[in-house]
Amino acid sequence: MQKLFTAVTLIGKYMDPRMRDYVQALAGLLNGRDIEVAIESITAEKLGIDDIPRVDMANVGRISDLAIVLGGDGTMLTAARALLDDDVPLVGVNRGRFGFLTDISTDGMLDAVARILDGQYTVEQRILLGAEIVRDNQALSEGRALNDIVISKGGQARLIELELTIDGEYVHRQRSDGLIVSTPTGTTAYALSAGGPLLHPTLEAIALVPICPHTLSNRPVAINSASTVEITLMHADDARVHFDGQLHAELSMGDKVIVKRLDKTITLLHPLGHSHYEMLRKKLNWG
Repeated sequence: MQKLFTAVTLIGKYMDPRMRDYVQALAGLLNGRDIEVAIESITAEKLGIDDIPRVDMANVGRISDLAIVLGGDGTMLTAARALLDDDVPLVGVNRGRFGFLTDISTDGMLDAVARILDGQYTVEQRILLGAEIVRDNQALSEGRALNDIVISKGGQARLIELELTIDGEYVHRQRSDGLIVSTPTGTTAYALSAGGPLLHPTLEAIALVPICPHTLSNRPVAINSASTVEITLMHADDARVHFDGQLHAELSMGDKVIVKRLDKTITLLHPLGHSHYEMLRKKLNWG
């Protein structure tokens, strides 16, 4: 029997018209087990829920030993980054499209969550990436991502030129629409659309996936997650960097994006019997 939980916060994708019902159903399940329940403040405000105590995202880790995230992978990514420093395990209930991170369906939600509350779950650690943006040897900003860090062209339909080094060793220059630096978790996201490899989420690896490279021999590469990846923008009329799909900064020629694995990991909990390969078969319509 694994750890039992005493305080749970609910975080929801509030644009979903049925989200209020799902949140209330989970709150009823938790209250029936004498578990303290809270709801993330913005979720509560958008859903008009006043009968569950509210908590700001910044304080979720202070009052909770588990967070249940209802929504799609985007909702989970936002929650994971926000709660990274709190070491709060996450459970994902899928109300999005694919749901590679939020793997519990709403149809079986109450039964699956009940089993997790009973200690019947498996634990999975997911790595994250951090990056520093450097201009003229000065650090401009930094960010972190559970899925990917993407250097790409902006609004102009022109290729950009990047120089790539790994652990200080020159690898190559590429002309392309950009480069995706992906965690194993992110290989089912943008990197998959760009033809990247599918990495098992527990691998200690990083995938480097070019976006529409001008040279077709420029292929995706998987490297050790302990590596330091440095991308220098050699030429571009318009370029930018995104963290988990969110615009982080506009880039200028000569800027460097230095990517490393973070020391911290995100903890996901799955009901017993969860299979990564079964999920891939279902989500990707494999035979």
